[in-house]
Amino acid sequence: MMRILARPAVLLAIFAIDRLTKLWTLERLAPTGGIPLLPFLHLTYVENTGAAFGIGRSRNGFFVALTLALLGLLFWMRRRWPREDRWLEAGFLLVAGGALGNLYDRLAYGFVVDFLDLRVWPVFNVADSCVTVGACCLAWGLSRLEKRKVSSSP
Repeated sequence: MMRILARPAVLLAIFAIDRLTKLWTLERLAPTGGIPLLPFLHLTYVENTGAAFGIGRSRNGFFVALTLALLGLLFWMRRRWPREDRWLEAGFLLVAGGALGNLYDRLAYGFVVDFLDLRVWPVFNVADSCVTVGACCLAWGLSRLEKRKVSSSP
């Protein structure tokens, strides 16, 4: 029973952390534009109307539809994976939680709130980080799954 409840709790936690950091950003950083924390890390308020690296600016409706389609595909694919594979499960939860966080922004504001600024990379947020790490986990888990299928074939 705990395992069944743990997955939605993790998904909710990812979404909540993303929302809380973005709410703080909207309240504290939006009026000032940002603050430097370290020479290599600033908190910079950005309204991102595009996707990663600002690709496809001002195509919010397209990105809402794309996110919904990808979430649907992800949930469908998840039903076919072995539940005991921790890489696949972690990847699923991270990608889904991050995608839901950015989807909320697009629906509520018409843009995604970004604020983590490494000074050498486009500004991003917690949800973006979760999607990136989750995609890596999924790739690793799927490659291991394929290797197991190949090695168990006659």
